Amino acid sequence: MTAIHEIPDAERRAEICAGVLRDLPDWFGIEAATQDYIEKAKSAPFFAAYGGDTAVAFIYLHVHNSYTVELYCMGVLARYHRSGIGRLLLSAAERYSREREFKFITVKTLADTHPDEGYKKTREFYLATGFVPLEVFPELWGEENPCLFLAKSL
Repeated sequence: MTAIHEIPDAERRAEICAGVLRDLPDWFGIEAATQDYIEKAKSAPFFAAYGGDTAVAFIYLHVHNSYTVELYCMGVLARYHRSGIGRLLLSAAERYSREREFKFITVKTLADTHPDEGYKKTREFYLATGFVPLEVFPELWGEENPCLFLAKSL
């Protein structure tokens, strides 16, 4: 059984984030970006999934305004992919967001104009959990990494 916990301690959030992201070099292989995700985890609403005493996944949010929260970063240890943990974490983040009366949750990911297979699975996850694609920003992250912006009504 996987337990989901909100993590109140900033350093613990950063530690969990770093441990999971380091296990996912195909998604988080740009060191400067990974460091940025780890640092931002310290001040974000943050949930972790545990298998026993070990954090195996996390999700954290960025509040944009009183209407919109962004799924800013999420990671699941590779050996736990496709086990349902991502859905559990997303449900916890959505419940948190609804309780605070946000109207929308958004997420950015690599657009399908890029051939990366891992991100194809990421997009499939978001689509399967109710997100809809709104726009592609071809240069937000540079021409080599076109950004797909998705949203979901809460």
